[in-house]
Parts: sequence; C-alpha cells; structure tokens
Amino acid sequence: MAERLSFNYDREADILYIDTHPPYSEQESIELDDDVIARLNPVTGDIENLEILYFSTRLLRKSIFDLPITAALQMAA
Repeated sequence: MAERLSFNYDREADILYIDTHPPYSEQESIELDDDVIARLNPVTGDIENLEILYFSTRLLRKSIFDLPITAALQMAA
C-alpha cells in the first residue's frame, strides 16, 4: 500500500525532507544527485525518505527543479 508523503522544511539547515514515515537508523543512505540524499529500506531497497540539501538556493537558481526519481501519485484514502 502506498504511503502518504510528508514535507518538512528545516529553515536553519536549509533542507527539505520528503518522508513516507520517520527515518530510522537501519536505513541505507545514498546520494542520488548533487545534494539529494535518499534513505532506503534495508530489506526492499525502496526509497522511504528524501533530503534535498540547500533547498532555498536551488529555488533561487531556478524556479523548477527535477528530482532523480520517478513517482506514481494517486489520491490518498
């Protein structure tokens, strides 16, 4: 079953967090693109969290940015 996404912005660190659930220590972290970190489920390999570093600077450089992932969005129940 698909999880709802939550978006949290840490203004002091300038990081946007996109989560399906809170991070946990067993997750593996990989850098997908410049300053985009994915946290993966250690069993399935699914992306569970994204961290977009320097988020506000990305928006200042251009108004749209692409993430190096694909998604199938649908209405939440």
